[in-house]
Amino acid sequence: MNTTFLLAIFAALCSSASAYAPQSKAKVNPPNKALANIQKVVASTFVAATIASNAILPADATTMADYMSYSNTFSSSSNIIAEKVVREGMYKEYSIDVLDTTQAVDNSESTFKSAKETKSKKGKYTALLAVLVVGSFIIPMAQYFWYVRDDDSTDKFFGQQKAPEPEPEPVKKKGWFGK
Repeated sequence: MNTTFLLAIFAALCSSASAYAPQSKAKVNPPNKALANIQKVVASTFVAATIASNAILPADATTMADYMSYSNTFSSSSNIIAEKVVREGMYKEYSIDVLDTTQAVDNSESTFKSAKETKSKKGKYTALLAVLVVGSFIIPMAQYFWYVRDDDSTDKFFGQQKAPEPEPEPVKKKGWFGK
């Protein structure tokens, strides 16, 4: 079945091989160039058949998997550093990346600092937080007042006189249709 299919594709491509090769205007060829033209036709037919068979027929899965494992081994710069493991939780299964395969359970060791160490360094962090909060308010205000120190627009605004009120429009007489 497979060889019959390939032969059918090859026969179809042989009849239409000229569609895949660059064409020039037809000329009357002398008899000595006829052999060169036949070689060109055979070569273009072979190229077209190769392209068509690679495009139509799928690659064998095992061959492709072997090729991918071989190419990843020697040409890739990535290394496997974790293993995906499925574990059973209280409500459902979950998957995690385990860096070391010898680990059987999750690490629950506490990494917090002791209460004594935290209390001894509390003043340092309080001072740092105070400097940051004060700086976040004082620095923008000082920058604003530095930029507007020579601006006299507020004096002009508050020093201007009130504009006179406009005169009311005269009442229009109504015409026949209330316009």
